[in-house]
Amino acid sequence: MTPNATPLPVVLAGARGHGRWHVENIRRLQREGLVRLAGVCELTPLGEEELAGLGGPEQSADFGALLESTGARIAVICTPIPTHTGLALTAAEKGVHILLEKPPAPSYAEFRRMADGVAEAGVACQIGFQSLGSHAVPAIRELVAQGAIGRLTGIGGAGAWVRDEAYFRRAPWAGRRRLDGADVIDGALTNPLAHAVATALALGGSTRAEDVTGIETELLRANAIESDDTSCVRIGTAQGHPVTVAATLCAERADEPYVLVHGSSGRITFWYKQDRVLLQRAGHGPEETGHGRTDLLENLVAHLTTGADLLVPPDATGAFMKVVEAVRQAPDPTPLPGTAWHRIPGENRRVVPGIDALVAAAADTLSLYSELGAPWARPARHRQKEVSTR
Repeated sequence: MTPNATPLPVVLAGARGHGRWHVENIRRLQREGLVRLAGVCELTPLGEEELAGLGGPEQSADFGALLESTGARIAVICTPIPTHTGLALTAAEKGVHILLEKPPAPSYAEFRRMADGVAEAGVACQIGFQSLGSHAVPAIRELVAQGAIGRLTGIGGAGAWVRDEAYFRRAPWAGRRRLDGADVIDGALTNPLAHAVATALALGGSTRAEDVTGIETELLRANAIESDDTSCVRIGTAQGHPVTVAATLCAERADEPYVLVHGSSGRITFWYKQDRVLLQRAGHGPEETGHGRTDLLENLVAHLTTGADLLVPPDATGAFMKVVEAVRQAPDPTPLPGTAWHRIPGENRRVVPGIDALVAAAADTLSLYSELGAPWARPARHRQKEVSTR
């Protein structure tokens, strides 16, 4: 992309934690002449070292006032999940375009309130599922459309991650389903491994809320938290193929998350953090390819300056938000029995023995944990039949 004649002024809400990634990304795009960090909204202002090379942006804890005083064109919102809708609507009311961190909202009702308000205001909104900016996504869709793996039969997703107990104390809302009466829904499937769910849905063309016909969940926890740290979901789709995603934050060993596209005569594995694709099909040797990625803030700038299509508008995450809603409405996660997990000495983390293999098997067979023989998963199974997209 060629630099803008005048870099677009950006306000960042939430510059610590994951927000540090956005600071560095804005720094990169500022060097390229595409944006200018005009303001930072944080309860505690950033120091000089944190803002080195960014030109001394204005800082304030008042998001609305900061948008006005800086003349912001874009707001990047990376704040606690329950604040997403309110801040997005504040930006929209002021005519400021939005990059909203995932998950976009903690409930489907809040998501619709945000999406409808943004649409009514006439501003652009990009949802921060960075994996959907991968050039592998359209490449895989094209392979499927060409019949490279035969008839599409289902899509699996697998995420086996390692998180210590301190991870669930990183913020007051971490590991919570609700906080001070407000929904949070900070579970493995809905936040840290949300990309696996959203990417699996996208590869099968099931991105809109109306593409979801039913959802089964198994939500469990080894840690002393409210939300799930070990869970799986199977989504029925209007396209006729199931989408099953299994996730854990209690893996024996950390692994790269991936999505597995199943066909009648082959399969495609997509390691979405690495933009790496493996095609395996009958009559051919395995073919591995690497792909580029379009940054979502850069895409939003291109949308505003050249009319490029947004990669992840709100409606493209409606199906994902149906999963969030199913997790929200499901019974609270089932605590795993003490015999099903143990602590790793010196690492202060809880591990579920055998969970790595179960996560992989779920993606491979499109099965839930309980169907794979995990006795601790049976009480957690919950089925929700979709009847409405509103």
